[in-house]
Amino acid sequence: MSDEEEQSWVRWFVSQKDHEVFCKVSEWYYEDNFNLTGLSNFIPYYSLALIMIRSKEYNEEFDKLSKEQLKIVDRASRVLFGLIHARFIITPAGTQLMLKKYEKGVFGTCPRVYCEFQPCLPVGLSDVPGQSSMKLFCPRCEKVYQPINPRHAQFDGAYFGTTFAHNLLNTSKDLKPLHPTHRYVPRIYGFRISQKISRYCKNNEEKKKKNKNKKETEKNIEKNQKSSNIEIIEKK
Repeated sequence: MSDEEEQSWVRWFVSQKDHEVFCKVSEWYYEDNFNLTGLSNFIPYYSLALIMIRSKEYNEEFDKLSKEQLKIVDRASRVLFGLIHARFIITPAGTQLMLKKYEKGVFGTCPRVYCEFQPCLPVGLSDVPGQSSMKLFCPRCEKVYQPINPRHAQFDGAYFGTTFAHNLLNTSKDLKPLHPTHRYVPRIYGFRISQKISRYCKNNEEKKKKNKNKKETEKNIEKNQKSSNIEIIEKK
């Protein structure tokens, strides 16, 4: 491994503590501007952030910036890398790197008891940065969960996107596990809880909400009437 590769920003970023959920994006990918189309719309100081990501040593361009501007560029470079990462991991090369992490259980396991520690995949609920944090998708029960590692929960979900997890499972169908055969059933003294109770509670809650909304509407109408009466008196 060359000294240049060891000094690259990308290698430094993915080697940080708790950053094991990211794979090392290949240089050929982020050097090609076509792969970055449209990302400038989300990133302030886009050009400088891109220079930082592509740099293998300190660039003189950063000497012109204030400390505050450097902080902004540093944050922007992390967001930019995250969005590049989301695109890279749906390429064959990126999928293979993430597949190895999945097989090792790097992303964490499903907290559901009957999923029996099924390895999960990182997923975003939106492809737009700033909308939601990274979640875990369980291929067995097909539900999403908060990551157990609180540091992972701070990563933006857009860095993994809405496509990657499902694309990986569809392209490697032998990895897709069967649904759990067991399902937890609530019981009291060994007897199943009737579904009628759940429906009754749900209907009760809906009635309470309707009554509350009705009272609030009536109060607003009464308040508006009083204010309009005051205006009429003042005009007189």
